[in-house]
Amino acid sequence: MSDIESKIGRRDFLASSLLGAVALTTPLAAYAQSGTQTGPAEIRPFTFRASNAALADLRARILATRWPERETVPDASQGVNLATMRKLADYWAHHHDWRRAEKSLNAWPNFITEIDGLDIHFIHVKSKHPNALPVMITHGWPGSVIEQLKIIDPLTNPTAHGGTETDAFDVVIPSLPGYGFSSKPTATGWDPQRISRAWVELMQRLGYSRYAAQGGDWGNAVTEQMALLKPKGLIGVHTNMPATIPDEIAKTLPDGPAPANLSADERYAWNQLSFFYKHGLGYAQEMANRPQTLYALADSPIGLAAWMLDHDDRSRALITRVFDGAQEGLTREDILDNITLYWLTNTAVSSARLYWESKLAFFAPKGVELPMGVSAFPDEIYTAPESWTRKAYPNLIRYNRLPRGGHFAAWEQPQLLAEELRATFHTLR
Repeated sequence: MSDIESKIGRRDFLASSLLGAVALTTPLAAYAQSGTQTGPAEIRPFTFRASNAALADLRARILATRWPERETVPDASQGVNLATMRKLADYWAHHHDWRRAEKSLNAWPNFITEIDGLDIHFIHVKSKHPNALPVMITHGWPGSVIEQLKIIDPLTNPTAHGGTETDAFDVVIPSLPGYGFSSKPTATGWDPQRISRAWVELMQRLGYSRYAAQGGDWGNAVTEQMALLKPKGLIGVHTNMPATIPDEIAKTLPDGPAPANLSADERYAWNQLSFFYKHGLGYAQEMANRPQTLYALADSPIGLAAWMLDHDDRSRALITRVFDGAQEGLTREDILDNITLYWLTNTAVSSARLYWESKLAFFAPKGVELPMGVSAFPDEIYTAPESWTRKAYPNLIRYNRLPRGGHFAAWEQPQLLAEELRATFHTLR
């Protein structure tokens, strides 16, 4: 156990009233061939529309923000720069269009079903191509189903995105408990293991007897726990944020010295991890220990936005460039759509509790034996070296180091991630 883990205790030192009217408009007949049930296992169509009052309140709160003085350093070493937050606030209050985001969300088939006493929201899109492989894709924090929307069409409609009919997927994208449109747990116990069991139940309820799973961030934690269950039908998994750090490497973090025999890729990963443990871990420590204390995130939209932007340094830097006018994989609309979803669903604190619930060592290998694909993005919290990855996953069927992209791979580089999923699962179809 590292010094940082010891300070936090057993909780993983890395791990995490809808205000609008809900209209049920999607026909249940669409599920006639996918295992629709009635009674406790009923699948209910779902759309979301925020009330005008909720949107007006959001704008008023943004405009009424009591700003602090600017940072006393010329860089971001004290946190998200005041100039960035001022630009974000101006765009959010005067230009961002939540109704456009709602339309984009509601354009996909959304559903709710009760599993283990909790209403679980999910998007379910079936490919027009025959023999499509079902895949469950799980988001993380500070993500949501919005993080995954760009990848739906490349996966379900591959012929329009450089693939073939044999590359097609049916896509299931659930909202984690306490996130987005899923219910908020009212009792303890909703850790990644319990969520993984719920996800297995969801795929069974949808009538899928053979499927794959994918995730990053908390999505990887849940997906790996699904793999450890080895449920009938799960043929393989893929991640863009793997758990691969060997014990002998973990013991040297964050202060070192780094082992002398590291390869160039291993040294790059070690340096990334050392920086993150020293400078990027504050949000995880607070949510793992005292999530209920974060009342300010439920009261101030700017406070919530700053908290979410400061997830990792390279994502923060990318978002800073976006609000400075740069063209990146993410847009200002992308970023504010996601933050607004958290605000309208009042899930800042409920989502944080997942960090408190989890006892997993986030980056430690878990012993996954199912076929595994790993996509290593250069601007992830750490870019898992192939040597660590092969040691962590004995049934590794694909490892690829990507030329660009960071923590939010599906959101920032949807085409690359879609190609990675096609390549990973091609031989398992």
